[in-house]
Amino acid sequence: MQKVSFPLIKFAVVAALLGPLVACQHGINEQTAHLQSEQAVNPLLAQWSGPYDGLPAFEQMSLSQVKPALQAGMQRQLTELDAIATNPEPPSFENTIVAYERSGKDLDRVFTYYGILRSNLSSPEFRVIQKEMAPQLAAFNSRIIQNDKLFDRIKTVYESDDLKTLRADQQRLVYLIYDSFASNGATLSGEEKARYAAINLELSKLHTQFANNVLADEENYVLFLEPGQLGGLPESLVKAAAQAAKDRGQEGKFAITNTRSSMDPFLTFSTERGLREKVWRTYYSRGDNGDANDNNAIIAHILKLRHERVNLLGYDNYAQWRLSNRMAKNPENAMKLMESVWPAAIARVAEEVGDMQAIADNEGANIRIQPWDYRFYAEKVRKAKYDLDSNEVKQYLQLDKLREAMFYVAGRVFNFTFSPVPAGTVPVFHADVQVFEVKDKDSGEIVGLWYLDPFARQGKRSGAWATSYRSYTSFDGAKAVLSSNNSNFVKGAPGEAVLISWDDATTFFHEFGHALHALSSKVAYPTLNSGVRDYTEFQSQLLERWLLTDEVINNYLVHHKTGQPIPSELVAKIKQAATFNEGFKTTEYLASALIDLKLHMADPANIDADAFERDTLAALGMPEEVVMRHRTPQFGHVFSGEGYSAGYYGYMWAEVLTSDAAQAFADAPGGFYDQAMADKLVKHLFSVRNAQDPAKAYRDFRGRDAKVDALMRDRGFAVGKSVKM
Repeated sequence: MQKVSFPLIKFAVVAALLGPLVACQHGINEQTAHLQSEQAVNPLLAQWSGPYDGLPAFEQMSLSQVKPALQAGMQRQLTELDAIATNPEPPSFENTIVAYERSGKDLDRVFTYYGILRSNLSSPEFRVIQKEMAPQLAAFNSRIIQNDKLFDRIKTVYESDDLKTLRADQQRLVYLIYDSFASNGATLSGEEKARYAAINLELSKLHTQFANNVLADEENYVLFLEPGQLGGLPESLVKAAAQAAKDRGQEGKFAITNTRSSMDPFLTFSTERGLREKVWRTYYSRGDNGDANDNNAIIAHILKLRHERVNLLGYDNYAQWRLSNRMAKNPENAMKLMESVWPAAIARVAEEVGDMQAIADNEGANIRIQPWDYRFYAEKVRKAKYDLDSNEVKQYLQLDKLREAMFYVAGRVFNFTFSPVPAGTVPVFHADVQVFEVKDKDSGEIVGLWYLDPFARQGKRSGAWATSYRSYTSFDGAKAVLSSNNSNFVKGAPGEAVLISWDDATTFFHEFGHALHALSSKVAYPTLNSGVRDYTEFQSQLLERWLLTDEVINNYLVHHKTGQPIPSELVAKIKQAATFNEGFKTTEYLASALIDLKLHMADPANIDADAFERDTLAALGMPEEVVMRHRTPQFGHVFSGEGYSAGYYGYMWAEVLTSDAAQAFADAPGGFYDQAMADKLVKHLFSVRNAQDPAKAYRDFRGRDAKVDALMRDRGFAVGKSVKM
């Protein structure tokens, strides 16, 4: 998952953190003086200095600086926007649109630190600050959106005849900025405008509380095992669990934390069925325990406020508003795609459960397959059907070697080289963070830096994500891109190789795809680095395909002890089992995506989130042996902000593009390393970011629109009636 720092409009970094903003002149001189004073002493506001065109001073940040830095940064941007709004010259592209793109640089720097503290280094003390600042940031966002003079100038440029004389990317920039204002309440007036701002203020508090509740449940629920409770667990997991327990003051025990990276392998290998059920229930009950961290009432409140807000704009429901500027265009198109795949997915689940139940019966287990059994017996089926042991595969999946493999792919396809930066050269926010210099392979010119924060720890949100501390732009002179990948792999004992699962290796490549998307950017203006949600996952999903190329397998998948390459027989088994368990994976994802979209299409007046989830899944025929990948009370993509709300379907929409594009590489003379195809990929699908309509960009690459057929084949499903994208 990509953490988008710069969505459609410059100030939407606030919206990404909370929810939607204008300048007033009262006290500007005093406030400007205060800002200058604050900049002189607050490193979060300071210009970045040092090599690579300046770097974040991560080693200098502290919690005491956060609140004053945010407040000073907000005031500086309001002053800048007020100058644009009150400019006596007629509105033009340069004095309005470009000036708008140039605003907010101080606040941008502060948000780099704020994002780290929020996602990578959260603490109870920071959450107090976060809770206090959320409404202030939302109010700031609303002041910008509701600055009538500013919007009038933007609208004038948007509607002027001069627009047609601009370059295509500049025309798109004007459209994106205008649409972001218009679709977020700038066209409202009077009581409606005030109510819109009030709703955003309330939503900011609710989104923050939702995220903190989930994080609290992840931190507070840890299962400590005794030596006699480790049945079936591989050596690498036992060592990692021992280290995790030691880190929590329980040396001699073994900690299974309440995160996916710890839960998933435990459910796959543990022979202790009772403990599997306990770990499963704890993980899938996050935010749903009827206590102070329960999120069900918060969800209902969020849905009502979102619905009321889009009604003010004339939309029937939130999903309709959300998809109006996405590739899908409307929720019906997104629903049509998902519903075309759903029957094949649940039919495959029935087959998978049948295979698992047969093994359990033959073993005399005297059980009926339950959700906490699925991964465990799926692993047995994998061994029986394909003679494939995922723990055996894991011995060849070393984190460091996979990182080298990603660098190899980046060199062959994107013409980048990655070199480690000597320790101490670049400030980092944690000792685990590694930094690499990225150069163009031919010219030797520096492209940027890539930061990697690979390991799980307390205070770090779960999952994997990418972000950028500085994106590429050329309108004020290009600077080195600062891109980051963040994971939650379980850190092993000192000196031990970190071994990860095949799924985790795939996710590692996926997130690196987001980084390469940022590093490949050649856009002129900040807003053009934004993403279209049902398209932005495409580039990262596509990069996953290089993990299974012969060049990666033969050179980087080596045994962590012997150094021997992975045997060809084992590779053949991996490829034969490529669509194994696809019913489970597709169904758990689609269930989450369908619930997300249906929640945001429903009348929320008397909604009970828990009952809605249960009743909707029953109506869909959800197999009882599978649970949603993200149950509603812990669905941070959707309820800790608005980045993926009514948009989780976007992963599948993007995967249609992925499968179709992968077929283009497969058919090329040089396969996945075909140079002509790689050049087209970078030119049309990576470097342009949002400077071009995604549908046109894809047609420029492929010569036609994507077809769903390739997706169905990739998942091993029967190809039925083709669904047009």
